[in-house]
Amino acid sequence: MLNRLATVKDDGTVVVDIPSNLKPSSLDIPSLDITAEDLSADVADEDSEAGDIQYRPPMNVVILIVGTRGDVQPFVAIGKRLQDYGHRVRLATHANFKEFVLTAGLEFYPLGGDPKVLAEYMVKNKGFLPSAASDIPIQRKQMKDIIFSLLDACNDADAETGIPFKADAIIANPPAYGHVHVAEALKVPIHIFFTMPWTPTSEFPHPLSRVKQPAGYRLSYQIVDSMIWLGIRGMINDFRKKKLKLRPVTYLSGAQGSTSDVPHGYIWSPHLVPKPKDWGPKIDVVGFCFLDLASNYEPPEELTKWLEAGEKPIYIGFGSLPVQEPEKMTEIIVQALESTGQRGIINKGWGGLGNLKEPRDSVYLLDNVPHDWLFLQCKAVVHHGGAGTTAAGLKAACPTTIVPFFGDQPFWGDRVHARGVGPAPIPIDQFSLDKLVDAIKFMLDPQVKERAVELAEAMKSEDGINGAVRAFLKHLPPALPSQPSEPDPGYMDRVLDSLKRFMACS
Repeated sequence: MLNRLATVKDDGTVVVDIPSNLKPSSLDIPSLDITAEDLSADVADEDSEAGDIQYRPPMNVVILIVGTRGDVQPFVAIGKRLQDYGHRVRLATHANFKEFVLTAGLEFYPLGGDPKVLAEYMVKNKGFLPSAASDIPIQRKQMKDIIFSLLDACNDADAETGIPFKADAIIANPPAYGHVHVAEALKVPIHIFFTMPWTPTSEFPHPLSRVKQPAGYRLSYQIVDSMIWLGIRGMINDFRKKKLKLRPVTYLSGAQGSTSDVPHGYIWSPHLVPKPKDWGPKIDVVGFCFLDLASNYEPPEELTKWLEAGEKPIYIGFGSLPVQEPEKMTEIIVQALESTGQRGIINKGWGGLGNLKEPRDSVYLLDNVPHDWLFLQCKAVVHHGGAGTTAAGLKAACPTTIVPFFGDQPFWGDRVHARGVGPAPIPIDQFSLDKLVDAIKFMLDPQVKERAVELAEAMKSEDGINGAVRAFLKHLPPALPSQPSEPDPGYMDRVLDSLKRFMACS
């Protein structure tokens, strides 16, 4: 049945085709069974969100994150806020983010897998479904190494300081696939947070799927979930038996489905994507979680002078994503800017953009610059549509054109267009001079700018970091199975000594 309904495409998305004579009910897709009482309780919870964050005794919180820098960054912000409320926070993620995590003041633990191999795989496949047979062994090796490191991330002492750690609660994103199984073994609560929808809804399809029929929207979540489970079930049950000492499970017995009782928080603005009406009280849309990088950023003098020399530019960049023909794309970008009479900033990124045949005063080439600083200097932005980049552009009141490469990026392109703050997304394989010129003209429309300003103003009232912390604490059980013992009197001395040694080496 699954093979008839779903096909994995080259970009890692799943095409879901619902036959006209097939009813979703015939597939035994479980319903969330949202009751009127649930919805009333949900409204009451949302009405009370402006209140103070409830006090909880100090906890050891481990945050398990698999993904790119854009996936890790919101959780650094959440971890820092949890620390402000007296909790000890360990962020367990890929080794290449160690410096980023430690300099933010959080504890770090490395997950398994080769960070470089995993980063290349994540860029191509968004970390979920391999789009080619040659990627399957890579995916399985990386996923197994990650899954088998999750228990140690929750229980092992710090490798550098020797300070003991035992998690009282877990925060994780969905690609840390073994998260619920570790929580089950340790008998601790878990809360899932993510930057894109992962909970079934009838309002829009799973971001990693392509569904034409609205009747298939809710079904698409079950199909993507089932396909992921088919790919990892052997690893998960091996992990349960050998590492967690738990019985193996099937899909229907709750391996993936068990997450239906786990609270979920979604890291985006409800002014951009409101919480679906069929999501119950255990699901929160908390707002974007911004990590302040702009306040400590000093732009190079050359960039400052260029910005001051003319009108605000249009930003165009695709971060770490691979570009098949960078010279051709650069030429299209420059011609589109000239055709519309605009100045432009091209972010060279990893794609090799910006090799100009000759220098142009109207085009500035740069490497990575904090988006929360840069986008305030721009009148509009063109990018790949990662959740973090999209959030930064909208926060800066920039009309936005999204050029999606894969994964959830088309979803954000559609959301931006539906909100009226950008044109329809331009898939990377359809990128052309005419389409980019039309997109720039769309963004220059004063009404589009007005809507972008309105959205940015609405987002100012949100505190996604506090919203995430509030949701996490709200859904914890009244009493945890265990609480950290009295703090070791030498704990802070060892932490400070570790940080000093780290800073001396960096």
